[in-house]
Amino acid sequence: MNRIAIGDRFVGEREPVMIVAELSGNHNGDYERAVALVHAAAEAGADAVKLQTYTADTITIDCDKPYFQLNRGTLWDGTTLYKLYQEAYTPWEWHEGLAAEAKKCGMLCFSSPFDPTAVDLMERLEMPAFKIASFEITDVPLIRYAASKGKPVILATGIAHAEDIRAAVDAIRQQGNENIILLKCVSAYPTPYEDVNLRMMPGLGETYGVQYGLSDHTPGSTVAVAAAAMGARMIEKHLTLKRADGGPDAAFSMEPEEFADMVRQVRIVEKALGSAGYALTEKQETERALARSLFVVQNIRKGEVFTDRHVRSIRPGYGLSPARLDEVLGKKATRDIERGEPLREGDFE
Repeated sequence: MNRIAIGDRFVGEREPVMIVAELSGNHNGDYERAVALVHAAAEAGADAVKLQTYTADTITIDCDKPYFQLNRGTLWDGTTLYKLYQEAYTPWEWHEGLAAEAKKCGMLCFSSPFDPTAVDLMERLEMPAFKIASFEITDVPLIRYAASKGKPVILATGIAHAEDIRAAVDAIRQQGNENIILLKCVSAYPTPYEDVNLRMMPGLGETYGVQYGLSDHTPGSTVAVAAAAMGARMIEKHLTLKRADGGPDAAFSMEPEEFADMVRQVRIVEKALGSAGYALTEKQETERALARSLFVVQNIRKGEVFTDRHVRSIRPGYGLSPARLDEVLGKKATRDIERGEPLREGDFE
């Protein structure tokens, strides 16, 4: 699988996990709060912040018919799609300023476009990637249009059947774009732990030949850290300044201290993962001196025959390998050897 460049960062097997802070609607309609969220993401160690680029009119219509009512056991039941998106959207005139703030903080900034005009806005702002939200994965024309810009396309799979994922991946590749990241996701807010199915995550990479990661809506950091241990190349979590402040996504968002702790844990896991090789570290090689080896444990004179009274496998490891004990027993000593001396090559014949 190819290493993918997103701005000046890379996503790939030997790269640090890219940790993305999703701002979503947690700005609560306040630009200064949105800026504060960007700064909080940077201080918590995020590599990128992600916005959502839509308006209520680009994502749905203002209609009270039952189709548009939210009544499926969600956090937002009792309103309509249009009213929810009116509350949650990030004004398009904020995007440039928020992207600039992210850059000043040393982070990337990209977004989720929900229609072609959003793709065009992101292009004008030179955002380095397109993140297709779970509920848009069936919108092949939108995916195709985003992919045609030649930038990485990140696909959340929260409501996707296998054929939806295949159609989306094929649409991207048909544009000559191989920079694809699939995020395991469950579109339940918050997501019950038992519904996560992390084992599917590396399967996405194997099945579709792409980089993979996790868009996580579970409480806490446990699942995200486990995803890092399972090879996630990107982890996305929602960030808010304070859940008690409310907002459309506050209930399943992390506060800055929690996000920072998650980042620390992920970075520890990265260090611990290492490689599949068998080479010992310098410290391990040093400690190997305490391993067992063959020592003379009873004085023996030149010409005497080695028995198990004369030589044993004990710690430390300065003598011959214990695997050679049978080779030594019954052989004659070639020199006088005192008790406590390691047995060496040439000491027996």
